[in-house]
Amino acid sequence: MGNCGFIYIVRGGSIASDIIIFKRQKEKYFVFKKAWKTFENILPQFLAVLLLVGVLLAVLDAEAITKVIGAESGWLGVLFSAVVGAITLIPGFVAFPMAAMLLKGGAGYMQIGAFVSALMMVGVVTLPVEFKYFGRKLAVLRNLLAFVFPFLSR
Repeated sequence: MGNCGFIYIVRGGSIASDIIIFKRQKEKYFVFKKAWKTFENILPQFLAVLLLVGVLLAVLDAEAITKVIGAESGWLGVLFSAVVGAITLIPGFVAFPMAAMLLKGGAGYMQIGAFVSALMMVGVVTLPVEFKYFGRKLAVLRNLLAFVFPFLSR
């Protein structure tokens, strides 16, 4: 029996011990219920964005991606990427795999950097919530500064 057999035995033992503990101490397994609920809430968003990016990469060839947000697109491509990132509401755990897919599809590093920076720091969609908690002036100032940052970090 090689390493694979040993790994299967360890995994099987782990699963068996989890089942025994769960049957004896159900109240201590609330963490797993909470983790499962979080996973269920995140999964549709994650799959939808990955599906959208996959379809876009299938429809758009590398030449089209390079033309719009490739390294040769220059500052216009960076601006376009930052605007799209600013108005998009995608969680970080989806944004980074999507950025990797776009890079493989021909996007430029500076353009993807601007997209991810604006996506994480600018919240056009969440502005009403920021208005409520920070006030209009501070919320707008924070978002403007966050939008300008990707251009200054070159």
